[in-house]
Amino acid sequence: MLLSKGCEIELYTGHPDGTIVGLSDQIVRDLTGFVREPDSRNVEYTTAPLTGYDRLLCALVRPRQRLRNYLKTLGDYTLMPGSTLSLGDTGQFFRSDPDNPYHSYIEQTYHTTVVTASVHINIGIADPEQLMRACRLIRLEAPLYLALSASSPFLDGQPTGCHSSRWSVFPQTPAHVPLFSSHQHFIQWTEEQLVLGTMQNVRHLWVSVRPNGDRRPYTLNRLELRICDLVSNPISLLAIVALLEARLIQMLEDPQLDPLTQSELTPDELLTLTTANEQAIARDSLGATVRHWQDGRELTAAAWIEALYGELWPVAKHHSFGCFLSPLHKILSQGNEAQQWLRQYEQGLTPPQIFQGAIETMADAEQELQDKLCTEMAA
Repeated sequence: MLLSKGCEIELYTGHPDGTIVGLSDQIVRDLTGFVREPDSRNVEYTTAPLTGYDRLLCALVRPRQRLRNYLKTLGDYTLMPGSTLSLGDTGQFFRSDPDNPYHSYIEQTYHTTVVTASVHINIGIADPEQLMRACRLIRLEAPLYLALSASSPFLDGQPTGCHSSRWSVFPQTPAHVPLFSSHQHFIQWTEEQLVLGTMQNVRHLWVSVRPNGDRRPYTLNRLELRICDLVSNPISLLAIVALLEARLIQMLEDPQLDPLTQSELTPDELLTLTTANEQAIARDSLGATVRHWQDGRELTAAAWIEALYGELWPVAKHHSFGCFLSPLHKILSQGNEAQQWLRQYEQGLTPPQIFQGAIETMADAEQELQDKLCTEMAA
C-alpha cells in the first residue's frame, strides 16, 4: 500500500531574462491555491496529499500552468528555476506583508538568507512513534536528497563555490536539534524551545527533516523533508519523492531499521556526522565525500545513493511505482541542475545566459507534461 504524499513548492517569479520580480501580492490576491512568503519575490503552492504518482505529477504541473497563464496577463513574466537569488538582488528584502510581525522578525533576524525557493516533501505516517523513527532515519540520509536536488550554484550573478548555496547559508533553527527518541521527547523539547525563545512558534523549526501535523507538536501525521533545492523538472522531483517513499516503506516493514539501534555511533556523533555531510553536499552535491551513519565509513554521495537505489528498487517495483524511481539514473549520470549549469559556466556561458536557457527548458518540460499526460487525465 502506498503512502500519502504531497509537495510544497516555492517559486520565484520574474522576466525571461532571469530578472527576479516580486509579484506574490497580486498572485495571492487573484489566484486561489497560492500563498505568500515573507519576501514578495517568491510564492508557494501545495499539492493535496495523494497516493498515486500520476495524480501527483499533474498536481505539480497544473498550478504552475495556471500561474504562468496569469503572469502573462501582468506582462512579460515567467517562473524561475533555481533556489537562490541567482542573478540578484540579495541586498534588499521586499516585504510581501509589511504588517505581519512574524515576517518582521524574519527580515530583521535573517535578512535575505531565507529568501530561497525549495521543495518540501511530505509523506504521511500516522503512528507518532513510527513517525519519530522515520525522522531519525531520514534526517541522517537527508543530505542525499539535497545531492540529487541541488540547484543553487549562483548568487547575485556569480558562482559561490557551492552547488547548493541555499543550504550553505540557510539558518537552521534552533542551533541544536536532537534526534528525537520518542514523540514525548519531541513534545517536551518543543515546549522548552518556545519558553526559551529559540523558536518563535511551532513552525519555527528549520531543520532538514521535521515531524508535521495539524497541531504540532501534539497531533502529528507526516514527515516533512525540507532540505531539497527547487527541482524544476517534475519527473525528476517524482523520482526523489519515490526514493523517499520507498525508504520509508522499507523502514515500516523492518522494525529494526533505526539509527538509534543500528549505528555504531552515539546520537551526538550521528548529529556531528550528519552536519558535516550536509555541509560537504552543499558544496559538492553528488561528488561530495560523506560518511555513512551506520559505521562512519567514507563514500561519495552518488555511491551511497546508488547503493540505496539497489536496495529500494525491489520495494518500489513491488508497490508498482518503480517507473517513477528509475529517472534517478538520469540525475546520477547527467548531474543535478547545479552541476549542469556549472558545466555550462565552465564552457563560457554567463549566468544570465544559463538561466535564460533554463527558464525555457523548465517551461517546455511543464508544457509537454501538461499536453501529454495531464490533459488526458482530466478528460
